[in-house]
Amino acid sequence: MTQGHEKKLGVVAMTALVVGAVVGSGIFSLPQNMAEGAGAGPILIAWVITFIGMLALTRIFQWLSLNRPDINDGVYGYARTGFGDYLGFNAAWGYWISVWVGNVGYLVLLFSALGSFSSLGFFGEGSTLPAMLCGLVVLWTLHSFVLRGIRSAAILNIIVTLAKIVPICLFILCVMLAFKVETFQMDFWGHEALGSITDQVKNTMLYTVWVFLGIECATVYANRAHNMKVVSQATLIGFFITISLLVCVSVLSLGVVPQAELATMRNPSMAAVMERAVGPWGGVLINLGLIISVSGALLAWSMISSEMLYLAARGKQNTAPTFFGRLNSHGTPANAMWLTNALISLFLIINHFNDAGYNLLIQLASSMALIPYLLCAAFGLKLALKAEVRSVTLIGLTALGTLYGAWLIYAGGTEFLLLSMILYMVGAPFYLKARHERGEKLFASPLETTGAVFVVVLGISALYLLNVGELVI
Repeated sequence: MTQGHEKKLGVVAMTALVVGAVVGSGIFSLPQNMAEGAGAGPILIAWVITFIGMLALTRIFQWLSLNRPDINDGVYGYARTGFGDYLGFNAAWGYWISVWVGNVGYLVLLFSALGSFSSLGFFGEGSTLPAMLCGLVVLWTLHSFVLRGIRSAAILNIIVTLAKIVPICLFILCVMLAFKVETFQMDFWGHEALGSITDQVKNTMLYTVWVFLGIECATVYANRAHNMKVVSQATLIGFFITISLLVCVSVLSLGVVPQAELATMRNPSMAAVMERAVGPWGGVLINLGLIISVSGALLAWSMISSEMLYLAARGKQNTAPTFFGRLNSHGTPANAMWLTNALISLFLIINHFNDAGYNLLIQLASSMALIPYLLCAAFGLKLALKAEVRSVTLIGLTALGTLYGAWLIYAGGTEFLLLSMILYMVGAPFYLKARHERGEKLFASPLETTGAVFVVVLGISALYLLNVGELVI
């Protein structure tokens, strides 16, 4: 089936894609992730900031999908239209890397959950040899399934999304019943070792970005939706569903397990909290829910990751090599999928030998998404300021989203910003190859040349600092 004759996706399928992408592995480790660097008070502040900032970004994506329906390739299209080929390519490149590195984290946590069962203890915390080998089997099985077509994968994603929401809702109900105010109030503003309230809020930011990655994925699949109104509705509905689940899981857990103890729990920490609330059966239920959830998220993100590289490579204005812009007979970007899953396989093998760990992987994935998010918000602000009839509300919304994007980069820290520059630097040959295919000079302007040199300098500096041990992550 070619893309031109492919059946389009409706509100239910698109919303399930958003929720399925956002509610993956992150929510199951969120209690420990947030408690690791902050007390209950700063966590609440972090969620307020996240709600305001992510709602602004969600509304920007919604507004762009309705007011610029000519741009049907999501994050990549917004960045490219607003700021040129080079930044557009880097938005696609950074988002693509964010997705497939995140998939490595999903596979690690999946087998960590399986390792919690006594009969499957050989999986350990997801980085043992059996975990690595089985992770490769799961990855390439999904690969073969998605190659059969995007629509069939989307239908399965609806079923999996519904299946994984049930145990999460049961968790929320159980911890509400087990919630104790005195437990919640212990070290409410965090103990001294966690730093100031501002530091604690910053410590949570990459995790809040991680759990919200995917909120924009309806725009990535805009060209496969019935229309842009479907994209807009799915984006907003998906946001309110996911923010409700994420805040409840994170905050209510602090009323069952004290912050200091929660911070040291093994992931998936949601299972340990559930076990504390209702007994061993609760932990088993959550681990089973995680297995379903991560399987669904892997499916959703396998679709999204290859789609992003494909979008940058298709058409006459491609900024990635045209090799990745080809579809197979089922309308799936097969070449992009092969590269994506090959890199995931490589990282799984590296993780086995170096045991990078789930938290490091998701922080790296989150840091790669920060620049694409900032560029999309800035594009919205640029349009709002250039509109014939200026709207104060729209300017305020897009400015807020842009400030939030900049705050995330600051809060993420210098270490991850420098590390991300290494990965952006690696993308340069792909961009230059695309420019060569189009018969154009390497960079469109002196500003693009300066930007590329800046990325290379930072990337080389980061490699040097890693080599001498001064860049610690």
